[in-house]
Amino acid sequence: MPICPEHVFLYPIDWPQLSHLVRFVRAGRRCEHCGRPHGQRVFHMGDGRWWDKGRSYWRNGDGRRVRRPTENILDSGKWTPVVLACAHLNHDPSDSALHQLAALCQRCHMIYDSPEHRRRRWMNAHYRRALGDLIYGPYPMRGADWITPTPISMLDDSRSLYANVRQSRALDTRCRPRSDKKRGRQKRPGKFLGEDA
Repeated sequence: MPICPEHVFLYPIDWPQLSHLVRFVRAGRRCEHCGRPHGQRVFHMGDGRWWDKGRSYWRNGDGRRVRRPTENILDSGKWTPVVLACAHLNHDPSDSALHQLAALCQRCHMIYDSPEHRRRRWMNAHYRRALGDLIYGPYPMRGADWITPTPISMLDDSRSLYANVRQSRALDTRCRPRSDKKRGRQKRPGKFLGEDA
């Protein structure tokens, strides 16, 4: 699988050699989960069952031998090329220890990574919504046109209904009477900071 440009710096310099070692030397050009061969077209039923041409029997999505399908395989079956990818089992591209890597076909890789993909989709939508609300509003060019603008009542804006209340509170905190007991002077009643005599 191609590496995202923003994640390239997370992979080690010898990543092509590590990936080759895991996919072709350790795994023997087969998926380590279901056993599909790399670089060949495989006939499958869409639910994980596939025909292993080398051993002449059907396998399930876990690579175990299963019975022949009872439905019409010519109508519901498909041919798919198999491409092995080196998957990080802990979803951390910076951790390239051999026990954290596995050679998986595209189907097994997508199934294995689906919880992580759901988490990232949620985080991206969360970030997009937060950035859209906090900075400039919705980003329609990035597909966030469904974000509603922040209501004016939530902004520190003079158009806000509560802006006058906020300003008066701010003035109240700035204009409290000061204590002059340290200097030996008495406080005059009714005089506040910022008032002229």
